[in-house]
Amino acid sequence: MKTKKGIIGILTGGGDVPGLNPAIRAVTVRAIHEGYKVIGIRRGWAGLIEMRRDKEADNSDHCQVLTEELVNRVGRTGGTFLHTSRTRPSHVPDVNIPVHLRDRYGAPMNDLTEEVLKNLEFLAIDYLVPIGGDDTLSYGVHLHQKGVKVIAIPKTMDNDVPGTDYCIGYSTCVTRTIEMTQALRTTAGSHERFLIIEVFGRYAGFTALLPTMAGAANRCVIPEFKFPLERLAELLTEDRNENPSRYSVALVSEGAMFVGGEMSFASAEADMYGHRKLGGIGDLIAEKVKDLSPRYNQGRRVNVISQRLSYLVRGGDPDAVDSIVPMAYGNIALDLVLEGRSGRMVCLRKGEYDDVPIDIVTSVKKAVDIDKYYDRGRLRPLYKSFSRKPFFILEGD
Repeated sequence: MKTKKGIIGILTGGGDVPGLNPAIRAVTVRAIHEGYKVIGIRRGWAGLIEMRRDKEADNSDHCQVLTEELVNRVGRTGGTFLHTSRTRPSHVPDVNIPVHLRDRYGAPMNDLTEEVLKNLEFLAIDYLVPIGGDDTLSYGVHLHQKGVKVIAIPKTMDNDVPGTDYCIGYSTCVTRTIEMTQALRTTAGSHERFLIIEVFGRYAGFTALLPTMAGAANRCVIPEFKFPLERLAELLTEDRNENPSRYSVALVSEGAMFVGGEMSFASAEADMYGHRKLGGIGDLIAEKVKDLSPRYNQGRRVNVISQRLSYLVRGGDPDAVDSIVPMAYGNIALDLVLEGRSGRMVCLRKGEYDDVPIDIVTSVKKAVDIDKYYDRGRLRPLYKSFSRKPFFILEGD
């Protein structure tokens, strides 16, 4: 039943990050106080294709009414209590078609957008608030073009959603990367080795570049620049020889590529957005620089410690920034609802909260401007004037 104001739906899609639950809490508490009912869609876009349009059906596994008591209880924790998936309703393979829809959809790849639209109508949702990265939000753009009132909130550890300087999860990722790199230094120093650490970043190198800029590593390699392995081996050897503890550190984006190589995949299987799971470039680079090290170390090989941080930076509670920004983003989303505006994405640009057209998500790509921020010859950040730079320094647009 509709309330006086209406119903707001909220979902989280793609990879989990710390800060999702605070965002859900912010949207829900403000919406309830403004007179709205809030429905949480479970498992991202999957909940909107798996539910049944039957008032007698049990859809509790696909959606739930959110209360202030519930979101206050989980609002300070990591992950997403609504759960998530990498579902793309416009591209659902036959093996993922819900049982009750298999008589209508039997192609190898199926567009279930019609089901999503009917289910939104069945739930009487007036505004939809998806929280996700560029993949999740790209489908939000699709629904917006179909007439759905969408207010998007950007999140991703890679910080590569266009139109915003900040995505939920980025600060915690950077914080954990710095902490874990510092912890691994003791082992690298004890054994006088190279330390190669693989971090997130499929197409953008923000999560490798900013920790390196903060002093976590000597060098970093990022997806935006295909680097020569020989140069990395030479520089790491140079750094090691200058270090009294005889070790050096490089951060490697999971999407980084060296000259003569390609992206390294952990699996041949692709998700519904066409992305294969990345992983292993750090180990590959570690072996390569170990083999190359005698050229630059008087004929002696330098052994390597290789560590993939992966889900270690996803788990756990959000840091301060990923508690504050989601709170602000959620409230801005409700401001837009109250103003009767839709087709917008909340954002943070040059230190100020704002909103931009949601279709920016699909109109441009966000990546590190290597002319401004990356020293190709030294494989490290460029240190120039920080005056009037945004809080997290690196702009992508």
